[in-house]
Amino acid sequence: MTAGRRSTYNETAWCTPRKYVDAVLQVFGEIDLDPCSNSDSIVPAYSKFIYPQTDGLKEVWNYHRIYVNPPFGKGFDKTTIYDWIKKIDHTFAEDSTRQIIALIPVATNTKHWKNFVFNSKSICFLSDTRLKFRINGSEENKGASMACAMVYWGNNVNKYNDVFGQYGTLR
Repeated sequence: MTAGRRSTYNETAWCTPRKYVDAVLQVFGEIDLDPCSNSDSIVPAYSKFIYPQTDGLKEVWNYHRIYVNPPFGKGFDKTTIYDWIKKIDHTFAEDSTRQIIALIPVATNTKHWKNFVFNSKSICFLSDTRLKFRINGSEENKGASMACAMVYWGNNVNKYNDVFGQYGTLR
């Protein structure tokens, strides 16, 4: 995760915690694309990382196993999480053999949840009360101010549910 989040550390790179990177790898085996990467990320995208200097929304996501930890707020380029979730939904719709997992804030009253997230194949509402993102390589930070979910678009729902069922409530 890069742009959009601000913490008490005045840091914008809020990276996925190790346990969730490991869980994504259990579902996928390998991650082909991380379109929201940064230099502190521990997500091992084997084919491609897209850093903040390059607009990941404008890139072609022609990969089969995609992990996205998008900006929760407005990005440096004024995009919003709606733009990222829309791209995820459309990318899956273009090729339903793809698998995409996204770490996003729980905001069920928003347009992106109503238009796209509720159409996903599975949602894990994470039981972490305040998810501790990796900031400057550490997970010993103040937790997020909102609940988070891992959302799955793909056809291996049973595997996803088996892995993520231990981390929260599935829908």
